[in-house]
Amino acid sequence: MDAELVKETRLQRYARAPWRGFCLGLLSWPAMLIYTAVLTALSLVGLGIGILLLPPLLMVTRNLMDTYRRLIGKWTGIQIDRPYLPEDEYKPGIAGQTQRFVKLVSDPATWRELLWLMLDPIVVFFTASLPFYLVLYGIYGWVLSAGLGEVIGNAGGNDWYGFVHVHDGYWEDPAKVISTVVLGAGFIVVGLLTGPAMLNVYGRWGNSLLGPTESSRLALRVQHLTETRSDAVDASAAELRRIERDLHDGAQARLVAMGMSLGAIEHLLDKDPEKARRLLSEARQSSAKALHELRDLVRGIHPPVLADRGVGDAVKALALDHPLPVEVNVEVNGRPEPPVESAAYFAVSEILTNAAKHSGARRIWVDMRHEDGMLRITVTDDGHGGASLDGGTGLRGIERRIGTFDGVLALNSPPGGPTIVTLELPCALSSPRISPS
Repeated sequence: MDAELVKETRLQRYARAPWRGFCLGLLSWPAMLIYTAVLTALSLVGLGIGILLLPPLLMVTRNLMDTYRRLIGKWTGIQIDRPYLPEDEYKPGIAGQTQRFVKLVSDPATWRELLWLMLDPIVVFFTASLPFYLVLYGIYGWVLSAGLGEVIGNAGGNDWYGFVHVHDGYWEDPAKVISTVVLGAGFIVVGLLTGPAMLNVYGRWGNSLLGPTESSRLALRVQHLTETRSDAVDASAAELRRIERDLHDGAQARLVAMGMSLGAIEHLLDKDPEKARRLLSEARQSSAKALHELRDLVRGIHPPVLADRGVGDAVKALALDHPLPVEVNVEVNGRPEPPVESAAYFAVSEILTNAAKHSGARRIWVDMRHEDGMLRITVTDDGHGGASLDGGTGLRGIERRIGTFDGVLALNSPPGGPTIVTLELPCALSSPRISPS
């Protein structure tokens, strides 16, 4: 449900619903104009002009439908995904325009939206907008009861308000005045009470036509999986190159040097035992450094604490080694799958590194919990804020990493701080987490 709806009180929701329905009704006016323009372009397809006119008109239609989807999600809590099939790259010129035209008219969402444009002016009036007009009609009744009934009637207006005759002799009959006031109040109350329900009905209507069909949902899913698979392959290749580079420049070089030192020691044992002893000491130090580098390399691939004790304790271990004070709260009663644990761990590690380098923070808070089938991790720092996904801080890489598991990343970093990074990864817990005794 939208955050704005959560913050609203029940009274505010009922009071605002009629006006929101009226605003949705206002959108039907540009919708009718666009519908007329699209029909005109379709009628000109045989002449070739429609092939050029229709694609930009459908783009305007999609922008309007995005507005509908955004407002419906914001005001009803019914979130509607964009239903369009993946876009292709088109050749320049007439051939590309024709290809784009064919792609758009073969998209089921195009025809569902044209049906929406045709029917919505009627549907919105009898659903979302109706409570507003009921409230307006109730206020009109109060205006009549205030003495304007005969004036409006003499000016050619309607002599009746509901079942009450409000023209000749209206003020001479108190029963008519009271009936008008009560009837107006009834219309206002009904309008206010039915507003949220009518908005909800309209939201379901919007979801039925503006949401994705099964074919477009499947196509979008295939596109997402293709992109995340490509990102995963690239990340794996980059990780392998890093491991190869670290082995070549670190442990491998030291082991080669140790081999050469041992060869020299073998020849010096009889000739110069003292020098052989010094070389042995250097070889021992090199072996210790090589072992330390190998351990660091293994820890960077998959830390032992992550494998042994899970992502919660692994993040706590990260916090202990961090240069800033990091407070970690973990409420994960179990273990996610190892790939998810690894993705979550390295994502948090990268975020903590970014905070230390760029945020200017004094403290960091990490909250990790599992709710509704989601592993949710929130990292907050009290730094100067202003972070962005395109700011070169590695957050885009984290987003791609967790996207492989259908995870999402949300960033909130206003200037002046704080910076809040939220990760959500869908996962199930395999076994209860056992706290060490």
